[in-house]
Amino acid sequence: MTEKIRGNSVLPARREQITLETADGLSLVGELALPPDRDPVATMICLHPLPTHGGMMDSHLFRKASYRLPALAGIAVLRFNTRGTSSVQGTSGGAFDHAVGERFDVAAAVEYAEFAELPHVWLVGWSFGTDLTLMYGLEPTVEGAVLLSPPLRFSTPEHLAAWAASGKPLTALVPEHDDYLQPPEARERFAAIPQAEVIAVEGAKHLWVGDSERALDEITRKLAPGVPVPLPDTWDGPMERADSSAYRDRTVAAFKDVPR
Repeated sequence: MTEKIRGNSVLPARREQITLETADGLSLVGELALPPDRDPVATMICLHPLPTHGGMMDSHLFRKASYRLPALAGIAVLRFNTRGTSSVQGTSGGAFDHAVGERFDVAAAVEYAEFAELPHVWLVGWSFGTDLTLMYGLEPTVEGAVLLSPPLRFSTPEHLAAWAASGKPLTALVPEHDDYLQPPEARERFAAIPQAEVIAVEGAKHLWVGDSERALDEITRKLAPGVPVPLPDTWDGPMERADSSAYRDRTVAAFKDVPR
């Protein structure tokens, strides 16, 4: 029976709980979701928003990527909690390190993808995760990156220059009403990377609430260009429903009085 794909719809995938081991001795909790019946065409490593403001591997956009993209686009989705970050999936070792020690977390995720022989590895960062991508994402295995709501808070012009020199593709999805960096300024700052594509998303906000589908379509367009977009909004096959009630207090709005 054909059903509408909703926010908590979980499509079939081969899902595995994984542990990432960092070079400085921490264990990070994660999940790998693979297409249910075929090899993946590409791999998406998710770098989540700021954990001090509710960011985690289970932030809604990355949950939906894991729920949908393996089945709809053939994309492997690797999610994990950076050091000190908790979610329903578990708590990673260590403590939040203001984008310093997190360099080892990014390296551990990329290394896992290498050892698992996952194809065509891309980093997809969201907010804080975009800074980690720009700062630490130029690993040889990484083919390119997609940035969602980049604040350019921790990354520096030197990191942008390194991406420019690499020639690796970079796409920034910038919400029209973003709280930290809006499209006009984003175009100016990303002009330092000639190959960067800046896409202004009309009406969207930093959290992508109500605009997840647009983000997932753009991710698919870059990682799996052979897959038609927009992705289907219905599914004819088995489908589960996730309980998202545990995440209601894990939004930026809930942390509005906490300094970033």
